[in-house]
Amino acid sequence: MKKLALFCLWPVAMLLFLSTAQGWLWPTLLPREFSLRAWNFVVEQSGGPLVTSLSLAVTVAILSTLISLPAARVLALHSFTGKRLLLWLLFLPLLTQPLASAMGLHGLFLRYGLTDQWMGVLLVHLIPSVPYAALTLMASFSKLDLDLEAQARTLGASKWQVWRHVTGPSIAPGIALALTLSFLMSWSQYLLTLLIGGERILTLPIVLVGFEKSGDGAVAAAMSLLMILPPTLLFVISNWFLRENQSLE
Repeated sequence: MKKLALFCLWPVAMLLFLSTAQGWLWPTLLPREFSLRAWNFVVEQSGGPLVTSLSLAVTVAILSTLISLPAARVLALHSFTGKRLLLWLLFLPLLTQPLASAMGLHGLFLRYGLTDQWMGVLLVHLIPSVPYAALTLMASFSKLDLDLEAQARTLGASKWQVWRHVTGPSIAPGIALALTLSFLMSWSQYLLTLLIGGERILTLPIVLVGFEKSGDGAVAAAMSLLMILPPTLLFVISNWFLRENQSLE
């Protein structure tokens, strides 16, 4: 277990080393000096892209989960004509090349004035996020005991009370995973953001790739560590929530 932890932390340690290295050119084995120049730049200049990325990822996570809840319930608990076709259509964005779907959407978004807009980027981020959220929630709904809901209604519980005390707690792990996956899908999105947002909507992946191509490895490494932080915190919170939920069961 310790070896696995060291193996996982090694790339992070290398990024931290690279972010402080200055004048590290081939064939020198070690940098000529160490500096916090990259971190000072990231702290001063990454505020806007960080806020944009967080606002998009959080909004996408919430909307993807809310959109997927009714669809996942129906698909998981009911059989009807055309169900397989509906499932295929729902997961079609995951089967096609992102570039192909993005290019088709670009023309549509141009017509409605959604390119170079925060709202346009939000909508295009929902396309790969909703299928993952729906798939996760379908797994949770498939384990839901409908008799518990029926008993709660028989005892006089309203629809909201049934959701709050029966349905919600039963599928809580699925909701947590759906939120997490949707957040990660939006947080790491580069191609769709670039095609729809252009150079007006700057997220951390857009800025990171720009510095990587410019050859400024120190700033790119510091930016990479900044990108790792929110998903890591989200993973820790989700893991804690799932363990607490499992212990209650």
